[in-house]
Amino acid sequence: MPKRPNLGRVGAGALIAVAALALAGAMADGSTSTFHAQLDTLPANNDVTLSYTRAPAPPVNDQARPMVPLGRGAIQVPILMYHYIRVNPDPRDSMGADLSVKPEDFQHQMDWLQGNGYHPVDFDDLRAYYLGFSALPGRPVIITLDDGYRDLYTAAWPILRAHNFKAVAYLVSGFLDAPNNVTRAQVVELDRGGIQIAAHTYSHVDLTKTPNSELSRQLVDSRADLESLVGHPVVDFAYPSGRFDNRVVAAVQTAGYETATTTQPGTLHTVADRYTWTRVRVHGGEGIDRFAADLSPQEPTVMMKPAEPERSRIPVIPRLQLVYPLELPRLVLREAAEQRPLP
Repeated sequence: MPKRPNLGRVGAGALIAVAALALAGAMADGSTSTFHAQLDTLPANNDVTLSYTRAPAPPVNDQARPMVPLGRGAIQVPILMYHYIRVNPDPRDSMGADLSVKPEDFQHQMDWLQGNGYHPVDFDDLRAYYLGFSALPGRPVIITLDDGYRDLYTAAWPILRAHNFKAVAYLVSGFLDAPNNVTRAQVVELDRGGIQIAAHTYSHVDLTKTPNSELSRQLVDSRADLESLVGHPVVDFAYPSGRFDNRVVAAVQTAGYETATTTQPGTLHTVADRYTWTRVRVHGGEGIDRFAADLSPQEPTVMMKPAEPERSRIPVIPRLQLVYPLELPRLVLREAAEQRPLP
């Protein structure tokens, strides 16, 4: 992995100059194919900072369709939580069975979402909504897959790609390249293929029981590793086994994350609770009736045409080399065994 530069060795004026030149060049040629967008503009009625990690894609057509209009402070967006997409290899492992959704069941669930008017979005889309830039499609849903098991790449992604669905992968960066986990090369491929890469700590520890120094390293190292790998900001996080407290939430904010999800049930989300967003756990063996019921209620929609992104409001800059403010000691992962939820 390339060494991360120390911010103390880079002049602030040089950084500002580089950013200004990059912004001017991007706006001049009008191309966004290799760019991502970084937003610092705040809505008039908000006091938080959110940012894009990519530019919004233009709509496919201008036909009116059900949309979630801008301006709602609280919206229903189910965030589905998956772990394994596999046939559980050990019937005696009740925890593994509960965390394992068979590939054919996952296929059936994705078919059901597509056939019933659901539109998978990701956290960039949710940020765009709360920033007031883009309405959401009708029946929005976020598909998240935790831990980064190998079947994320071999089983889940082919099904998602066949449906043209977005999804979010919460990865434990210290377990990348382990025998049962995705490789770094696969993560890059997933990122380029439309899967949003998000962090899940460095070694899947219980953050509520870690001292402050380790807590900081678990959060900072994970984010830095993933950003170095994919080449753009990683600002979304999930608490291992859903364990958090006020100290952990504050550390997640300090580490630069913009959202964090829990394992607590629920579908209603606001900007104010973006560090404790709830999710809908998808259990192994559950029927499609329960799957459908857990997605309720749906957010009311109105018929409207998708708006073109306003380029004048969304600055587009090239993917510059990442600069990190700290050089922290690296965590040494003693065992690269598969991570499991804490008891």
